[in-house]
Amino acid sequence: MQVSASESDSTLLEDSVSRHLEGNRLRGENPVVLTSEQIFLFRHNGFLKLPGRLPEALINELKGAIAHDIAGVVEPVVRDRQGRVVRLSNVWDRGAPFRNAMTHPAVLDPLECLLGPNIELILNRHNHATLRLADDGSSAYMHRDVLQWSRPILTVIFYLEETTLENGCTRLVPGSHRFPGIQGNSLEGDESIQRAGILDQAVPLPMPAGGLVAMNSLVMHGAGTNRTAGTRISMTVGYHSVDELSGIDHPKRVLVRGERIYGGNDR
Repeated sequence: MQVSASESDSTLLEDSVSRHLEGNRLRGENPVVLTSEQIFLFRHNGFLKLPGRLPEALINELKGAIAHDIAGVVEPVVRDRQGRVVRLSNVWDRGAPFRNAMTHPAVLDPLECLLGPNIELILNRHNHATLRLADDGSSAYMHRDVLQWSRPILTVIFYLEETTLENGCTRLVPGSHRFPGIQGNSLEGDESIQRAGILDQAVPLPMPAGGLVAMNSLVMHGAGTNRTAGTRISMTVGYHSVDELSGIDHPKRVLVRGERIYGGNDR
């Protein structure tokens, strides 16, 4: 009997989840595992609200560390037009709270269902914490995190405060990771995107404090405007599978789960 493509994909997803469960069982852990339906939604829509959350104690540690480094202007930082520090770069090197969050099981367990057992964290894309101020008056331009499908990463947004329509929650265009490559970061300036009204299809994604969203790096997205009297703090991190054709310890990548494997046919 011939197996359809959809049946084959479903079988592969179930096998991947089963291997993930077995690996965590051997490690003596209670994993946060994605179902085959959740994996399908990630692949179809290009993003998924992860089922777990960061613990409240870790969120408070992160917010305290972020406030400390902003007050002390601990470089590298990014400033807004008024000269205020609104982003901390290279958070991986800023201490235990950041690394504990970026490698927390609530993040890596579901990512293992999407990326496999060998996962790297990227140091030179994302790897930052953002403070969106109440009187900023701006919103992040709609963009993709990478330009071409051959260089994708999996972006995870860590919401350290509740995000709502009022304080500028993330907006995404579902399925836009399937569009052709676009040369340039600003989608508002792309004539074909404007002509098709693609950005009008963006949907808001409110999230609770501690919530996590995994996103295909090609999905068109951006943050809204904070119209409240408070702040909106988040952290953004990029991950991908270990490149089995390089087999090297790359200076801009950190192995956060599994091992570096090599599958090249030149040996």
